[in-house]
Amino acid sequence: STSKSHRGSKDREIVRFGEDESHIKLNVLKHGMKYRIDMHLKKNKTKGIAVNGIPIKKAVELFGIINIVFFSPEDLNIIKNGPSERRRFVDMELCQIDKYYLYNLNQYNKIVNQRNKLLKDFYHNTDISETLHVWDMQLVTYGKQIIERRKEFVDQLNEIIYGIHKNLSGDREELVIVYEPDTEAENLENDLRISREKDIKYKMTSVGPHRDDFSFVVNGVDIRKYGSQGQQRTVALSLKLAEIDLVKRLIQDNPILLLDDVMSELDRSRQDALLESIRGIQTILTCTGYDDFIKERLTIDKVYKVVARTIQEELDG
Repeated sequence: STSKSHRGSKDREIVRFGEDESHIKLNVLKHGMKYRIDMHLKKNKTKGIAVNGIPIKKAVELFGIINIVFFSPEDLNIIKNGPSERRRFVDMELCQIDKYYLYNLNQYNKIVNQRNKLLKDFYHNTDISETLHVWDMQLVTYGKQIIERRKEFVDQLNEIIYGIHKNLSGDREELVIVYEPDTEAENLENDLRISREKDIKYKMTSVGPHRDDFSFVVNGVDIRKYGSQGQQRTVALSLKLAEIDLVKRLIQDNPILLLDDVMSELDRSRQDALLESIRGIQTILTCTGYDDFIKERLTIDKVYKVVARTIQEELDG
């Protein structure tokens, strides 16, 4: 890939300071089929994406070509951080394995934004009650499907994560993920109607799956609130390992794993558990202290070093 990016862009994390644009190229071989994905980022313009040289209009058209599991130090805080982080984890995973969920979530988020805009205008135009009702019915339609799919996803994760966590904890802990919907699917329409006066007062939508949360219960204790940092990190690792396994089962293939400097955040036993779980999976690992803990425990295909903003391949890696 080549990068020529700009300071202040929302894509600044993957491009070079002081430049105006960035190009990313990815070659994929899947089930004997070759794909070339090109992304072009320009300052103050919508990104351009092409598959095998043919431009696509929406990123959703990439669905099914490539599946990626991303693991960074921030993921280790998913348990103790706020509900939005946990919703983001679930949404990111579901969006790449279920195109219907991706569609429903996009539609739902648009409707919530439109409804909130309408609520802010309510005092200037009190004749919008009927319009608000129309948005409410659409919100219920998509919201119900999101709630049901999240419930199914948590059930699937629980089937996998129980054994993973028990092994990581030396058979001392039993983990259960609990989905905590803001409201049940069958109650969404009624709860939305009841909350209308409150929503008008505070100018925001206070009911729906955009307020969901997920708890992690270890031996009967909610470790979001009462777990030690070690317990929280072990659960976060269990969650990522379960995610890898679930994606493999659903797509009948290995995902690509991106480990972004996460090894230095794990102790030796958790490093061993992660490295053991990724054998046979194509993994792109970024780290510092490479000699300290990687060389003797993984078969490395290629090693690249970044020195003074220049990428150098280590030929004897």
